[in-house]
Amino acid sequence: MKDLRVIFAGTPEFSVPPLRALLDGGVNVLAVYTQPDRPAGRGRKLQMSPVKQVALERGIAVHQPQSLKRDPAAVDALRSLKADLMIVVAYGLILPLAVLQAPALGCVNVHASLLPRWRGAAPIQRAVLAGDRHSGVCIMRMEEGLDTGPVYHRIETPMAPRETGGTLHDRLAELGARALMEALPGIADGSLAATPQDETRVTYAHKLTKEEAAIDWTAAADAVERQVRAFDPWPVAHTQLEGTTLRIWEAAADLERTATEPPGSVTQADKRGIEVATGRGILRITRLQPAGKKPMSAGDYLNARDLGGVRLG
Repeated sequence: MKDLRVIFAGTPEFSVPPLRALLDGGVNVLAVYTQPDRPAGRGRKLQMSPVKQVALERGIAVHQPQSLKRDPAAVDALRSLKADLMIVVAYGLILPLAVLQAPALGCVNVHASLLPRWRGAAPIQRAVLAGDRHSGVCIMRMEEGLDTGPVYHRIETPMAPRETGGTLHDRLAELGARALMEALPGIADGSLAATPQDETRVTYAHKLTKEEAAIDWTAAADAVERQVRAFDPWPVAHTQLEGTTLRIWEAAADLERTATEPPGSVTQADKRGIEVATGRGILRITRLQPAGKKPMSAGDYLNARDLGGVRLG
């Protein structure tokens, strides 16, 4: 594997475990491609990506083109590295055909779903939102289409009962690193075949928006609970309380109970939680965040606020 010449392309925290696995495994990473530094935080100072931080710590050359699709010089620079393989993990830029064909063995992607289910930008959150019982990672040969390439290797994992977008993200990042290192020798020597995806089973994981995190209290309680878990840590499920936004961090559904009050009505509130009527069942909120405040338990919130007769939404 030391003879394998690799380019790594990735940007967020999800990309870090696979990059570290390659470097710790002695793979010859010629260069790292990551998105340009972006303004972040209250001061809007330029901040480097997590992948760039690791690359600089390990003395790896970093490239940050604004685009590979519209910058022939950037493509020429990548081609000049004469890589055997390019490994892409949540890079965030479109790779044109010229880039996909530049490495001798092409490009492979670590994708956070069990393809062909959840092709696209937000497979982790969509899996939680849909109530999937299993998730996983795939090592896929990249094509011009969106996550359409044949799959070299996959690892499946059951969903935890209280899985959130954040916990699944962290588990799949580590699982992706493991899957990559398991598949890499076979990809390098040509002994590992890639299996075409079943096009009859395709679903798409569209990009998340803040708007879809608004809670619809006419939905069933279990659907609202999945919304709370899927959108943790972003964009965070929320509702309106007397003109202010209330973010909901933790909640549990009870479909066995029914309420006579309209959906969104607070039916009971004590230190155990805030119970809200939904279209079917009751949702008990146990952790929330008022506007301008830090997240807190429902009990702490109720110490300063009476929710008797209140309707959310």
